[in-house]
Amino acid sequence: MFVLFEETGKFLAGRILSESDASLQVELDSGKRVKVKAANALLKFEKPAPAELVAAGQKLSADIELDLAWEFASDEEFGFADLARDYFSSDASRPASLEQQAAALFRLFESPHYFRRAGKGRFKKAPAEILQQALVAIEKKKQLAAQITAWAEELAQGQCPGPVREQLYKILFKPDKNSAEYKAVVEASRSTHIAPLDLLQKAGAIASPYQFHWKRFLFENFPKGTAFPALQAPEIKDDLPLADVKAFSIDDSATTEIDDALSVQGLGSGTVTLGIHIAAPGLAVLPGSAIDAVGRARLSTVYMPGYKLTMLPDDIVKTYTLLEGRNCPALSLYLTLDEATFEIKASATRLEQVPIVSNLRHDKLDSVFTEAFFEAAQASPPVDVQWGVELSFLHRLARHLKAQREVVRGKPENFNRPDYNFRLDNPSGQEPQGDETVSISTRQRGAPLDLIVAEAMILANSTWGQWLAEHGVPGIYRSQASLAPGVKVRMGTKALPHAGIGVKSYAWSTSPLRRYTDLVNQWQIIACARHGRTAALAAPFKPKDAELFSIISGFDAAYSAYNGFQAGIERYWTLKYLEQNGITELTATAFKDNLIRADDLPLVLPALGAQGLPRGAKVRVKLGAIDEITLDISGAVTERLDAVAEESAEAMEMELEEEDAEADLAAGPISIAVDVNEPAADSAPALAAAD
Repeated sequence: MFVLFEETGKFLAGRILSESDASLQVELDSGKRVKVKAANALLKFEKPAPAELVAAGQKLSADIELDLAWEFASDEEFGFADLARDYFSSDASRPASLEQQAAALFRLFESPHYFRRAGKGRFKKAPAEILQQALVAIEKKKQLAAQITAWAEELAQGQCPGPVREQLYKILFKPDKNSAEYKAVVEASRSTHIAPLDLLQKAGAIASPYQFHWKRFLFENFPKGTAFPALQAPEIKDDLPLADVKAFSIDDSATTEIDDALSVQGLGSGTVTLGIHIAAPGLAVLPGSAIDAVGRARLSTVYMPGYKLTMLPDDIVKTYTLLEGRNCPALSLYLTLDEATFEIKASATRLEQVPIVSNLRHDKLDSVFTEAFFEAAQASPPVDVQWGVELSFLHRLARHLKAQREVVRGKPENFNRPDYNFRLDNPSGQEPQGDETVSISTRQRGAPLDLIVAEAMILANSTWGQWLAEHGVPGIYRSQASLAPGVKVRMGTKALPHAGIGVKSYAWSTSPLRRYTDLVNQWQIIACARHGRTAALAAPFKPKDAELFSIISGFDAAYSAYNGFQAGIERYWTLKYLEQNGITELTATAFKDNLIRADDLPLVLPALGAQGLPRGAKVRVKLGAIDEITLDISGAVTERLDAVAEESAEAMEMELEEEDAEADLAAGPISIAVDVNEPAADSAPALAAAD
């Protein structure tokens, strides 16, 4: 005697070895013996053989028309043998054959949208309206599966369907694994054995490498677009006194967000007053306002060659920027100094209007205000050069401040490598398209005008940081516990030392038009300036304020993403520069593993033959192919140019962290989120069956 039974959703058949009221001992064709609950035994028979019955039932099952079977089925609960009799037999008194009963059982079991399971071998047909909904859904799924297959075939043939192109960045970087577009890319990638990014590139989905990088950045960081809402700059209600100074700023020609300016009074008297004047949007833009919401959403200006996304709308920036020829609202720090020793005798913070006399541009004046100029100025004050006397004093002060910080640091700050300036041939200043002519020039780090501005801003940020702490007012600080390898700069709300800069505390406060943290700190400083020792009660943010920690977390993430994009897009333009100028060879310096750094360009790349070279070895490198999508380029060392240049331990240590970042950038292909190794959830049959 044989039995057909159900076991965990599968139908099996075998020989009955023994039987009791509760269970059966069954031997399968494989020889395996299993214990079967009596309730799971659905058909008992003497012939045919179990395998033959199952095969015959499955074959006949495929011929059962579900719509017709549904019509024949009773409205009440029924057994599979009942349906087999009604469907196959014209004589209601005659039972259906074993093959017909097995076929009905298999068909009923695999069609839950037509028939609901009501127990072992028992079923109830679905209501008509539910059945219609299920059939519509099944048809849609079939059509979707067909669409996925059609799109996958197009991709495999080198054509990109429009819907896939529209979802390109979502597919690659933030995929919905249940979307048809994503499944089509995965299916095509598997069938062609081509990586998704390469597949889409060959299919023409990526028309412009530059637009690929730009739109990917916007997709990840500005999903709602870059347009600002219509906003008006609020008026400053404070009756601000006019400062009796002549202030000037020092920025690049492309700078529109002029945050800071300087003034010098009392030269030649023995006591000099240095004024550090910071644009004061915080006097009008208040926490919780619409403009504040915009700033907090962006958190920083995004910089890139030839273009930028400002943190605040242009009209807001123009209202508060320190533009020459007008009196500008400012938060001013005045430091009284001994002219000879540069000892700081007193400091004061004021809210005022500051006359901005000049906006100096260092890219136009670097060739004038050189180290040689300032050395000569010590012997003969340059009274015939505009701002020459003031800048000469500020340069001496900056060198003094730097030397003081280096004592605290325990080692000097070395500027071993230059900064690079990118210029695009897009005079309109509109968003670049990626094919503009690019020029790259070098600018030595620590150039005199840079040093003047940098030291003044460090002085302001550290002074105001301490001032906030003295008033019991929290701020957003940057700190570094030590210069030991691996100890990174952190952001927090406590005034802790910054070992890398060599100051007791450091609170970014001097770029409120460009960084949201600086605007937050400006609100806190304004509270101190207005309320003195009771500032802690009046400041917008109180100690242990959760909002401050939220701002720090958001700023850290955004600032890291923006800097990463800037580094990547500068690498794009560097590769474009190589291409436009037909550069196939360059000289470079080995610095880590098989990586080399170009001597005259901001470019790090892996080079065959560089592995094992000592750090600092000079080599000539032949460049390989450029991939503007992955920002990848490789090279091969063709010649060793000289012996290893000796580097100080201090200089070597200072470069390690920077080189790690460079190494990451040069590491090769970009990371995408398409997973072709396992099917997506609820994937179409073709996708699930892909190998």
